[in-house]
Amino acid sequence: MNTNGGTDIKRVLLTGATGFVGRYVLRELLRRGHTAICLVRSKMALSRVCDGLDRSRVIAVEGSLFNRKALAEAAAQSEAAIHLVGIIMERRLVGQTFDRVHRRGTEAVVDALMEAGISRYVHMSALGSREGAVAEYHRSKFAAEQYVRESNLDWTIFRPSVIHGCDGEFMELMRTFVAGLVPPVIPYFGTGESKIQPVSVRDVAHCFVDSLRRDATIGQIYPMGGPKAYSWKQLYLACQRLIPHAKRWKPMVGQPVPVARFLARTVMKTPLVPKKLKFNTDQVTMSQEDSICDITPVEAAFGIKMRDFESELGRYADLIG
Repeated sequence: MNTNGGTDIKRVLLTGATGFVGRYVLRELLRRGHTAICLVRSKMALSRVCDGLDRSRVIAVEGSLFNRKALAEAAAQSEAAIHLVGIIMERRLVGQTFDRVHRRGTEAVVDALMEAGISRYVHMSALGSREGAVAEYHRSKFAAEQYVRESNLDWTIFRPSVIHGCDGEFMELMRTFVAGLVPPVIPYFGTGESKIQPVSVRDVAHCFVDSLRRDATIGQIYPMGGPKAYSWKQLYLACQRLIPHAKRWKPMVGQPVPVARFLARTVMKTPLVPKKLKFNTDQVTMSQEDSICDITPVEAAFGIKMRDFESELGRYADLIG
């Protein structure tokens, strides 16, 4: 069914529904009365995240972004789409690269929507995505954006900074750093002075779903962040202060960027390092540039005030992990 956005959209194709952001977007879709057509690798995984939700308005279509039949089946049941799938770590041995997931995955979704005659599309990108970016992560995100912008879809693109919430990997890592015994220090790359602007997953979910009823957001790109920028050192201090059982004695220790890149190419690719503590060269590179933005456009477009990181952390700190 072809639709141009607005309040009459009922059935929404959602990718990434079982991921951190996807779980919040799914809840927001249901809260607003939509039916979610979820393209998922595993119906069982989707079932687990649907506890307490109205399952009568959750339809699972099993398949990957590269399963044309599954994508066509999901699109045929939908009036609009929200595409969230992304990765932060590559797994080249199984073909999971930034280019394949971000660019080619987006191309597959966009093509399926156009073939089904669906026009309304909401896209997850990332702050820092741009032509000639220093990190492949950002370059692949920008390539995906390019395909979206050149399509005939009525698109809206969001570029969030680091997204935080009690059940997200980022805050689980922060808790490990400030409250765990391993590692014995709180590490940062370089000087630790580059800035990030953590954005609440609740604000991200609200804006993604709310954009479906706001035709004025069509053709717009919205950077997203919280109201305050933090250096990595400032962020760790806030986490040490607010996360229960944080070890106040743990020192922050900088790791020279060349050393961090060497470790990313070697030790971090071995089973010696727990999965949640692994990092790659792109993460090292991205940590050295600011991930901040002007949030005035997104606040004005959606009539909201972005949630403060420390207030949100204080609300959910006991629930992390």
